[in-house]
Formats: sequence, C-alpha cells, structure tokens
Amino acid sequence: MKITDIRLYTISVPLRVPFKTALRTVNSVEDVIVEILTDTGNKGYGEAPPTGPVTGDTTGSIIGAIRDHIAPKLKGMDIDDFENLMLTLQASIVKNTSAKAAVDMALWDLYGQLYQIPVYKLLGGSRKSIVTDITISVNEPEEMALDALNAKERGYDCLKIKVGKDANKDLERLLAVRKAVGPDLCIRIDANQGWTAREAVRLLNQMQEKGLDIEFVEQPVKAHDFEGMKYVTEHSYVPVLADESVFSPEDALTIMQMRAADLVNIKLMKCGGIYNALKIASAAEVYGVECMIGCMLEAKVSVNAAVHLACAKQIITRIDLDGPVLCKVDPVHGGAIFQEKDITVSDAPGLGITGIDGLQPIAW
Repeated sequence: MKITDIRLYTISVPLRVPFKTALRTVNSVEDVIVEILTDTGNKGYGEAPPTGPVTGDTTGSIIGAIRDHIAPKLKGMDIDDFENLMLTLQASIVKNTSAKAAVDMALWDLYGQLYQIPVYKLLGGSRKSIVTDITISVNEPEEMALDALNAKERGYDCLKIKVGKDANKDLERLLAVRKAVGPDLCIRIDANQGWTAREAVRLLNQMQEKGLDIEFVEQPVKAHDFEGMKYVTEHSYVPVLADESVFSPEDALTIMQMRAADLVNIKLMKCGGIYNALKIASAAEVYGVECMIGCMLEAKVSVNAAVHLACAKQIITRIDLDGPVLCKVDPVHGGAIFQEKDITVSDAPGLGITGIDGLQPIAW
C-alpha cells in the first residue's frame, strides 16, 4: 500500500452557539481536511483546525506546510514502512503541529486499514466507550448559568467552564453556574492563560472556600510560564492541568519532572499527532501523572482520532472531546458515535471514516 497522492480540502461547519474563551470568539468550525490516497484504492482522512491564537497555525500555514514540505516527502512511501513514515513526517518541517497531526491521523487510518484493525485496538484497545464533558463559553453569569442548566438537562454530568476573561467576574460566573446545576455535577474550569500566578492562587482558593468544588483548573497562566504554573500547583487548593504549555513530548516531560502541574492535557493539534501523543502518555505512565485528552474547535474527523487514542490508553482518565456536539451538523460518515456525553469508538478498520460531506477542494 503506497501513497500516490495527498489532497487538501476546506470544510465549514456552523456551531450551535458562538464559542467564547479568554482568547477568542468563534461562530463556525473552518478546518483543513487531508485525504491521502494509495495504490490500493484506500483513503486515509485527517483534519487540522487553524487556531492561530493557540497554536500559531493558520489555514494558509497548514496548507503550505503540507503542500510544500510534507507531501513531497511522503509520496511514494509504503504505509507498511510506518516508523519511517512517522519520522519523515515529523522531520519534514519544524513546528506546524496541526498540519503534522492531520497527516499523522490519516496515516494511522491507512495503517489500520492495511491490517484490517481499528486504530484503538492497534494502540492497546483498553475500552470501547468514553464519556466527555461539555464546554460552557465565557458570557455574562446569567447566560452561563442557563447554558450550564441546558447541558445538565441534556444529560451531561461534567462541565468545563471557560473563565480568565475578567478575573473580577470569574468568581461571580462560577457561583451562578454552581447555583444553577446544584452540588452533584462535576465542574472543571479553563482559564486559557488568563491569570497571573498570584491572581490564580487567590481566585482558586476563594472558589474552594466558597464551596464551588472545582475538580481542576486548566492552564491558569501563560503557556511559557512553567515556574508560574508550578507556583499555582504548590499554593492552590485546586489541582492544575497543563494545556497550552504542552506542545511536545519534551514540554510534557519537563512539566512532569518539575512537578509543575498535577495533570497533563494531550491535544493532537498541539503535539503533532498520535505518534507524539503516545510518547506523552508513556512519560505520564512513568511519572504517575494522569492525562486528559482534549480538542480544539474541531469537526469529527480529528476528534474521532483522539477518541481512538483515549480508548487505547488507561492513563487518559479525563475526556474533553465535545467538538462534534458543539456543531449544528455532522458532515462525517462513519467513525465514532457521539450521543451527547457518550462516545462509542468504531470497530471498522483504521479510523472508520467512509466519507465527508461539503468538502471544498484546494487547488495546488
């Protein structure tokens, strides 16, 4: 099974409601789709979201990285020569992790098809189903409380609340949400780098003292501020999850060695795909640091790949893969089944995707 061509498309999927964080507001998923063709007629699919404020990757940079650097090196290679494929992909260009992740998952898709096995079983096959949280965007406290109540009525028992946009109002937002949903729902918060280290400790300790019962805080400080994150981890009542700080296995290893965070978030778009995500998971197993698997604002193609990884590795104990349920429609045929919080992985070979509606070809 040799690679004969790599094609690129764009896809646009509207969101149910605007997605707001401390960094941006988004109304639709606007992603790049990768399709890798082979001489056997098999096709592998991948996806990359242009998330400039987080990864630095734009639509243009994703297309350019794949068209000018990655595709020329991979064409003609054999899918069965998988380790060399992975090494060639990662060495083809520095950074550009979203472009690499899209190609990486398409290659895993084909590798599973080659041996007629779903990717999650290829990676370990720990479980067939997982349960995700759902994200509540940053808004006025009353609107966030209504959104949280709606999520509870839809069956979600864990909410990820976006904060960090206005430190003085964050406590008010969370008090409104907790009052609306009651004491039994799990609440985790994501500051998206929105606080200083001392500000984070003050706010987080106030939250716990007021009985908000926060499971953990995601990325309270700037991505590069490992020392600041370590300070929060050591002085806060709330456990800390490293997210934007983890762009590579090396970043994850440094955080684990420093004990700068209690938990590590694995995102395929930040680490460059499943190949590197497996390295982070292995390091986490050695250091005894549990992981969450998360996603950017993505459609089902790339989130489906993350589902396979989550179903393979027991060190991944928390799931934040709500991208597809935030979308109004699902243009993807096959793959994992998303039924609100409940996600069931596909047993079809590879990643199980058979087609995608609404693709717009990108001319090379």
